[in-house]
Amino acid sequence: MLPELHAILNLLEGGFSQLKVLVIGDIMLDRYIHGEVDRISPEAPVPVLRHAQRYERAGGAANVAMNLAGLGCHTILAGFWGDDTEREELAAILDKANIDTVGVVLSSRPTISKTRIVGRNQQLLRLDIESRDLPPADEAERLLDRATELVTKVHAVILSDYAKGAVTEPLCAAVIRAARTAGIPILADPKTPDFSKYSGATTVCPNLNELSLATGVPAHHTEQLLAAGQALLAEHDFQFLTVTMSEKGISVFKPGSVYHSPARAREVFDVSGAGDTVIATLAASLAGGLRIEAAVELANLAAGIVVAKIGTVPIAQHELIAALTPSSGLTAGEKILDLERMALRVAEWRASGETIVFTNGCFDLLHVGHITLLEDCRRFGSKLILGLNADASISRLKGPSRPIVGERERARVMAALAAVDAVVLFEQDTPLELIRAIKPNVLVKGGDYTVETVVGHQEVIASGGRVEIVPTVEGFSTSNIVNKLTAKHVQPQEDFK
Repeated sequence: MLPELHAILNLLEGGFSQLKVLVIGDIMLDRYIHGEVDRISPEAPVPVLRHAQRYERAGGAANVAMNLAGLGCHTILAGFWGDDTEREELAAILDKANIDTVGVVLSSRPTISKTRIVGRNQQLLRLDIESRDLPPADEAERLLDRATELVTKVHAVILSDYAKGAVTEPLCAAVIRAARTAGIPILADPKTPDFSKYSGATTVCPNLNELSLATGVPAHHTEQLLAAGQALLAEHDFQFLTVTMSEKGISVFKPGSVYHSPARAREVFDVSGAGDTVIATLAASLAGGLRIEAAVELANLAAGIVVAKIGTVPIAQHELIAALTPSSGLTAGEKILDLERMALRVAEWRASGETIVFTNGCFDLLHVGHITLLEDCRRFGSKLILGLNADASISRLKGPSRPIVGERERARVMAALAAVDAVVLFEQDTPLELIRAIKPNVLVKGGDYTVETVVGHQEVIASGGRVEIVPTVEGFSTSNIVNKLTAKHVQPQEDFK
């Protein structure tokens, strides 16, 4: 049980929405191009990627801002971006998340972007576009002026330093001084071995390698490294030092004491962006009045959720709520959910490291083909969600005589099956809206499909999942059952004639 659980839940259920947090740092656009690799190029010994999906996400300091927005905070972003298409794409992402970009300065340098080429969830190549030149003096001065002005309007500040030129020593000094004068926490994510740049900050949040560079102690000498880290507190006037230690968890160093939060055990898919999640959750928690011990426990829980996803994906408020309020022992009726409650159930499962599978259908007159499909689905994960066509949807697809069994009865029957963990009805002709909301790890379809013809395949692949096609059982379908019943009913009349 987390310390101060009641206070944490109060923050998550509305308290964070009362907070304003400023993120200052290196803003980036992360692009992902996913596809299939099934041959080597005849032109050179390189794989040929057959393009299937491209999507963009906020990166760097912008990802820190996305995490804060996901927690419910009013988030303000400050940094640089260029006058290019990357800025337009990034601005659209931030605008959709209601992130205020009033602190962002238009620069003569390009918007920093990283394009990852991925085949079968394996990164093949990364292409970075950025300038190695420092920002011009007038641009740096405009950013410093905007940032220091915004400090007086927020409850916490994060310096997200990716060593790309936005977080300069003069900016750090001015912003830290302003934050201390205002009496608000200021946190720094360091990418330089000289921590004096952040002197006076509430905390600096290095990982073990970054702390090793700052102290000169090898990262594998953990005890000596952490002792050297504690010495940095007085040297740089930090209130505490927060060290992320990968699978070992997070340690917080105060003068004369250490608090350690062990990592939550779960399957780790991708650690990219986890540090952004940690510092965002810490900043919001401290701004909301939590003690550092409770704040680091919540940050550790948030990091455990995001590393179970593929790619840079920010934390969401409902995921933490679900992780802190788990459910158990569900009856069939409790498995039937609307979309809002389904989102909370999915967040709870993800927080526990479950692999979520989704399939859909009418399931009008349950038969062995249906059972085989559901059993196949369970082979691909630990939780199975069934999207069930509502009556109106079936009538449009199959004619006015269908369904034979009403949606409430069908949902109850399907929820009673051991293979099914949740049932959600949908009125549309396809389950695309459901798939977008649930973002399953595995999307399963039975029949003569290809990955490209399955509804929702693009959305699932874009979120790091996969699509599986399973064969149907020949000769078994609801239509065949209806035809047999009709034939038996008609046959005596024909014989009488």
